[in-house]
Parts: sequence; C-alpha cells; structure tokens
Amino acid sequence: MTSKIRRRENYLGWSFSSIYLIYTALFWGYPFVWLVILSFSKWNFFGTPRPVGFRNFIRLFSDPIFWRIFLNTVNFMVYFIPMVVVLSLLFALALYRVSLFRTFFALSFLVANVSSGVAYSILFSNLFSESGPINSFLYKSFGFTIPWFSDPQFALLSIAIMVTWKFVGYYGLILFAGLNAIPKSLYEAAELDGANNWEKFWKITFPLLNPALTTVLVFAVNLTFGIFTEPYMITGGGPMRRTLTFMMHIYTTAFQRMNPSYAASLAVITGLLSYGCVLLVRFLVEREVSLV
Repeated sequence: MTSKIRRRENYLGWSFSSIYLIYTALFWGYPFVWLVILSFSKWNFFGTPRPVGFRNFIRLFSDPIFWRIFLNTVNFMVYFIPMVVVLSLLFALALYRVSLFRTFFALSFLVANVSSGVAYSILFSNLFSESGPINSFLYKSFGFTIPWFSDPQFALLSIAIMVTWKFVGYYGLILFAGLNAIPKSLYEAAELDGANNWEKFWKITFPLLNPALTTVLVFAVNLTFGIFTEPYMITGGGPMRRTLTFMMHIYTTAFQRMNPSYAASLAVITGLLSYGCVLLVRFLVEREVSLV
C-alpha cells in the first residue's frame, strides 16, 4: 500500500514538473545547444551550418571592436555599480525607517522597473538633450551646459544614470528584505552597550546585510553585460563606439551584417565573461553570515 502511494506521488510530481521540464528543453535547452553549434560553424541563416572549428573565436579575440566593448563594459561598471548599490541601500534604509505609506513608496519606486525601456529612454534623451531642461537650468544658473550624449564619458555616465533610476527600487527592495531579516534584538543589545547609529550600521547592519548585497551585486554585474535598449535608442553605440555594448554588437552582427555564427561565438564569450565576473564578485564579497 505504501509503495502504491509513493508511486502515485512520484507520478503526480513528474506530471506537474514535466510541463516546466518540456518548456525548459524547448525554450532554453534547444537554443543553447544551437548557439554552441553555431559558434563553431559558418552559417548565414540559409543552408546547413559548415563547421569551422575555433575560427570564429580566433577572429573574435583579434577584433578591436570586441576589446572596445569590453572596456566600455568595465567603464560602465565603474559608473553604474557604486551608484546603484549606494542609492539602493539608501532607499532600503529610508524605507525601513518609514512607518506610514511604506507600500506606496515601494510601489512608486518599482514603477520605474516595470516601465518600458523605449519610453523612458526617449524621456531621458529629451531631459539630457542639449536644449533640454537640465542643460537649460545649468546654462541659466551657471553659464555652461554638459554634453551628455556627445562626450564619450558623459554619454556612458548618462546611460548609467538611466539604468540606475530603473533598478534602484528593485534592488532597494532586495536590501529592504535583508534589513527585515536582521533580528532587532541585536540592535537593542548594541544600544545597551552604548553603540551609536554609525557603529550599529557598520558592526551589525552591514555585515548581516551581506547576502542581500551580494545578490544585488550579482544582478548588477549580470545587467552590465545585457544592456541594449538605452544605448541603442539614444546613442546608437556612439560617440566613437564608447557606448557600444555586447548585446548591441551581437544584434547588429547577427541581423544587420547577416553573420549569426560570429554573433553566436560573441554571445558565448559574453556569457562566460558575465559568469566569470559573478564568480569574482562572490569570491570578493560573499561572506558566511552567522547570527549566533
């Protein structure tokens, strides 16, 4: 009788999970295998892929555009990650201290995360334009304007500001959940020992927030390798290819230059770089947290 019940439970379990397994095989497994095959082949959307070995990868690592994009990505990280982590942490701390309308504030910041990338790219392009409200204010008040999209560094910075605006609410809620997981008894014990707010933050909040901070950093690093809409809509990769990203190069290589096999090899290397950066972040930042 017990074995029949177990078999029935196993059958039900596989019945429910089979839908997800089939979905994963069709929409993740098959494209992934096809991607790997294409990266070692020569194909232009027609006919049968012709194996070429590592030729695509050799060409990739000798391509100056690839190294330009790699430097762009590192440069974007320098702007984006400190900005989004600090602002997300400040938002989480502010939300933690708010007692009234907390849900309203959280949802207000999440609106940015669910908004259309095309829509807010157009909004920010008008905001940061040469004759936009920000430059108009700067010129009237201080007598100068900022070349937000014509200067290479400012163009990258402006895109980092846009992406930060979009993800502050989302990352902030992750950190807010981490703050709620910290026992309040630890703060009460620290107050009895005479600790001030600064000491409580650095000796209790910041160390115990490590899992949430690591999660945010991993998400942010992954995001830097997947930026597409903002630079594509606003700068088109310019000026001087300084806002060109891996996703933009993959897209233009595959669908404009009609070279999907080379784009597949670029996608494989991009995924490996992203995974390597995630491992590096976890090695440098992640620490075991103990409440004992």
